[in-house]
Parts: sequence; structure tokens; C-alpha cells
Amino acid sequence: MSGIDLPLILVAAFVSVASPGPAVLAIASASMNQGRATGLAVAAGVVTGSWTWSLCALAGVGAVVGADGAVLDWLRHLAAGYFAYLAYGAARRALVTGAIPVGQSSYTSLVRAYVGGLALHLKNPKAILFFLSLYTLGVPADAPFRSLLLVFAAVGTVSALVCLSYAGLFASGPVIAAYQRMRRGFDLTFALCFAAAAFSVLLGRQS
Repeated sequence: MSGIDLPLILVAAFVSVASPGPAVLAIASASMNQGRATGLAVAAGVVTGSWTWSLCALAGVGAVVGADGAVLDWLRHLAAGYFAYLAYGAARRALVTGAIPVGQSSYTSLVRAYVGGLALHLKNPKAILFFLSLYTLGVPADAPFRSLLLVFAAVGTVSALVCLSYAGLFASGPVIAAYQRMRRGFDLTFALCFAAAAFSVLLGRQS
């Protein structure tokens, strides 16, 4: 696939989507407070927003790859910084004791829940930076656009599976309790994975 490191990109996508953030907390809140169906509707909205931002990032990276390798190198430095920022945030959460607050959802219909999830992700300016980081993580300067499309499809699938799985899991009381007990370990693992991704981007730039 013209040198694209798809496994690395998919691992980074899984860790990034699965780590706690506004979207995950919104899905968890909807499932916990209003049931699995509402959680799935919010998750579907988040996934749609993810695909939208992902497509925008894909178009931008595709244009850069075809026009200027130096700009792609600059994007890789930006990606390394963003992954380092995510590692710092996950490490800070790991130091916090107790359960994480998920808030209260108040959607009056499944359509409103879907729109709420979509609006949440479309209004998040960090989302496009997240996808830009993913696409520059394992993408060589000579990658053809069709390879980027395959990455887009794979990353979109990971995003959908993780978000919809969270909606189903957080509708179960025992699962919620187990997650809260193991949360700090998860956050520490996320921090290490994000740090590894940052180093991988930098090492790839130097090689």
C-alpha cells in the first residue's frame, strides 16, 4: 500500500477514539441515563461527525501529499505535538482518584440524540487535528490518493465500532462499575500509547 503503515494508524485510531473525551462521555451519559437506544443514537451522530472531519482531513492530506512533501513533514511535527498533548492529558487523568463524572443527558427523542452527537463532534475543533494527525502518522510522501481512501474507510470503521460498542456497554451497570474501577489503568495505558505514537511520528520524520 505504497508504504502506508496501516496497522500503526489503526492502533492509534483505536486508542484515540476509545480514550475518554467529550464524545465518549456524551455517549456514556446517554446510555447510562436514558438507555441503550439513546446512547446508540448519540454514538451514530458522533460517528457521522467523525466521518465528516475525517473526509476533510483526507482531502487536505491528499492535496499536500500530491503537492509538497515539505508541508507533509510540517504536518507530521504537528501530529507528534498533538499526540504528546493527548499523552499528557491521559496521564493527568490517571492521577485523578475516584470515578469520572459523565453528566446527565436529556434528549427527548432519538433524532435529537443523533443531532446532539453530530453537533458535539462537528463543533469540536480538535477533531480535524486528530484526523490530520492520524493520516500523517504512517503516510509516506508518495502515497497515492486511493491508499488514503483505504485508510479513511479503515479508520471510519474503527470509529464506528468503538463508539457503538461504548453505547451498548455503558447501558450495563456492572460494566460501568468495572470501567470506573479500572479507569486509571486504562488512562495510563492510553498515555503510553499516545507517547509512543508521538515518538513514532518523529522517528518516521528522521528516517
